[in-house]
This record gives sequence, C-alpha cells and structure tokens, in this order.
Amino acid sequence: MKRRAKPSSQKLPPGPWKLPVIGNMHQLLDSLPHRSLARLAMKYGPLMHLKLGEVSTVVVSSPDIAKQILKTHDIDFAQRSSFLAPEIITYDCTDIVFSPYGGYWRQLRKICMVELLSTKRVQSFRWIREEEVENLIKTISSHEGSPINVSDLIFSLTYGMVSRAAFGKKYKDQEQFMKVIKKVFELASGFSVADMYPSIKLLQKVTGLRPKLEKLHGIADRILGNIIKEHRNKNGNEMEEDTVDVLLKLQEHADLEFPISDKIIKTVILDLFSAGSDTSSATMEWAISEMLRNPRILRRAQTEVRDLFRDKGKVDEDGLHELKFLNCIIKETLRLHPPVPLIPRESRTNVEINGYNIPVKTKVTINAWAIGRDPKYWTKAEKFYPERFLDSSINYKGTDFEFIPFGSGRRICPGMAFAMANIELPLAQLLYHFDWKLPKGMKNEDLDMTEDYGLTSRRKRHLFVVPTSYHL
Repeated sequence: MKRRAKPSSQKLPPGPWKLPVIGNMHQLLDSLPHRSLARLAMKYGPLMHLKLGEVSTVVVSSPDIAKQILKTHDIDFAQRSSFLAPEIITYDCTDIVFSPYGGYWRQLRKICMVELLSTKRVQSFRWIREEEVENLIKTISSHEGSPINVSDLIFSLTYGMVSRAAFGKKYKDQEQFMKVIKKVFELASGFSVADMYPSIKLLQKVTGLRPKLEKLHGIADRILGNIIKEHRNKNGNEMEEDTVDVLLKLQEHADLEFPISDKIIKTVILDLFSAGSDTSSATMEWAISEMLRNPRILRRAQTEVRDLFRDKGKVDEDGLHELKFLNCIIKETLRLHPPVPLIPRESRTNVEINGYNIPVKTKVTINAWAIGRDPKYWTKAEKFYPERFLDSSINYKGTDFEFIPFGSGRRICPGMAFAMANIELPLAQLLYHFDWKLPKGMKNEDLDMTEDYGLTSRRKRHLFVVPTSYHL
C-alpha cells in the first residue's frame, strides 16, 4: 500500500533568515508592525513567511493574494487568530470578532447583522448622533479662538454615541469605562512578547500584560454587569429600545442553539465600542489631520457642505449622500490610515497559495495598510488625494481587494455601517460650522503625523487645532 504524500512543509513562502529562539522578531523593532512588514515584503514578496518567536506567520501584502485568502479560500481561512488581550477581555474569545469559526460564531453574527447593526437599527440611532454632535458643536463654540484637543473631543463624541445606542443613556461610571476602553485598545496589538511565546505563560505575568488586562477586565465586567442588572429591572415603558434591551429579549425569549448568557451580552457590547467608537474616532482624527495638511482639500470640503446645507441652516443626515467630495475624503483617509492595518486570520487546513504551502493553524496577517499604498494599484500612492475616488466604483465593502479597510469575506467587520454613520455626520458638521487652523507658529506641512499602534492605528500625539465659527 502506498503512503499518502504529506503536504510539503518545506515549501513555505519565502522570507528572511530566522534566528534561533526569536525568529524574525528583531526585524519588527525598527518601526510599527505594519510598516516593518511592508518593508520586508518589498524584499521577499507579497506572500512571505516569518517566525515571530514561536508563532509561524504568513504575511499577505498584495490585492491578488488577499483575494485568494479572503474570497477564493475564505472558508479555509475563516478562523481568527487570537492573542492574550481578547482572551481575557472578551471572556475567552466569545465575541464576534475573535470567536472560533463555527455554529456559535454564525449565530452571533446573524444576531449582530439582523438585530443590532442592520441598516434600520443604525438609522434608528440617528437622533442620538444628531444630539451628540450638536453638543460637540456647542462645546467647540465655547472655546472659539483657543487651541482645543480635537482628539479627546472626538473620542468622547463617539464614545457618547455608542454608549447611548448600547445602554440608552450615559452612566455615572462613564468616565471610568471610557478610560478602560482606551487602555484596552492600546494594549491589544497582538505583537507583545507574551503573544509571540504563547506556551511560556510566565511571560504574561513578567511583562505585566496579564495583570493589566485582568484589572481592566474586572472593571469593565463590574460596570457592564451593573448596567445589565439595571436594564432587567426597568419597567418596560421606555420608547426607544437600546442594544442591551434587544439582547436581554433574545436571552429570555429566543429559541437559540447557543443561549445568550450575560457574558455574551458583555462581549457584544465591547465589540460595539470597538467598531463604533475607536474605529470612528481614529478615522475622523486622521481625516481632519490630512485636511489641515492640505488646505486646498479642506476649503473644497467646506464649500461643498456649506453650499448644500446653506438654505437649511444646519447639517442633517438626509443630505449626507450628496456630499460626494466628503465621501472621497473619508475613503482616502481609510486607504492611507485603515483603522485595523493588519487583518488577522488563521488557516483551518493545509492550503496551497501560489505554489506555496500554508500549514494548518498558521497565523495569516493581511497587511491592509500596505495594500492601500501599493503603487501598482494606486497612482502617487503616498499622496492624500481624495479626487482619485471621484467617478470611481471602488468601495470599502470588501469586493475591491486593493481597498479593504474593514476586511472582506465571512469575517468582514459587521459594524461597518455603524462606524461610517458615526463618521459622516460629525465631519460634515465640523466642516460646516468652523474654519480650522493649527496653533500659532505651526505650519500645515509641519503637522506631526506619527502613528501609534494598538487594536487600531491612530495618531501618536493628540491633535490640537484652533476653531473659528463660520457665519453664513
């Protein structure tokens, strides 16, 4: 009897030489992970193999290979590679982002898409967005002529919008919970030493990562537990149904294969904050930063918004779809600054891609940041040029693989519509009501655009600007 030939584990994708013990970790130390990986891919190709500590990793850096992973072989890569932060924060990866592919994940995704994040549900939160943005405009107006911390204001805005959509109101623990969310996003990069050596549990404590995450998890668990308890005790006369209400109703009445526990409710809420708060605020920060560096683009965007809403005297969501240039600005921002630069997947079986073998349980990292700057697909790829999207059919919904800021395939971000709704109205209002300039002595071209890296990629330093009210 002939023995079955095993897949050739030797024919891995090309990559740099691996050092003993650390593998290629030293080659990620010179800059942020997505930039280091893009630099290595320029030398070793768009399908590259690395050994990061103990973790065998394949890095994808081109649209055509991303299409093979996310479309052609989507089911084979439908697993999400995990790391310490989501294991602790999301109750051992029971959320929609990191839960293993299978029946439980499919049920949770269906609940999110049908009950929590449908177009109808996102539209039902319109009044919340309008109220929160109106409050932001009042706050900025009261500081006219003085430098304001736009980064903090935008994060507070998106946090407030998500908080009211999720809980129905703001809670007394809001400030503490907001700090927890921020800190979790900072720690959840997936590139810590503890994540590179998952078998050495001692590293999780020695580096301090596990104690920090467990402390944050304890605070979030207590706050969310109190909110769920309060919702259970409501009299049921509320006009508007928030996310916790919907999940509690499903918990009590729905005939589900996998019952919804309080822990699952908490993980879903945490995912909402990731999609609707951190992603949205980071994108708005980058959009404003890029416009300040490019005054021509800023003026054109302001003119478009002011001309459209001049007769109304205010910006509302009804006309947002007519702001073609603003939409291009958002797309261009997502191209250059995708909220999640590195999209994590994991192979569920042995797969052959471009003649190379990717063994089962290999971590696969799709570099959306590098793909969005690929000069083969983008003219003047490093330049912020929103006009490239005018009269273009390219969108961010996962079908154009040169532009995948929200991912693609089965595990595309389910909160995409929610995140975009939290971006469009605030940006339009800020452009309509204010002229913007940098603090005294700063030139537009000198604006620091250094990135920081965590769960999302955002500005390393807070953005300070001086607003002046614009009177039509």
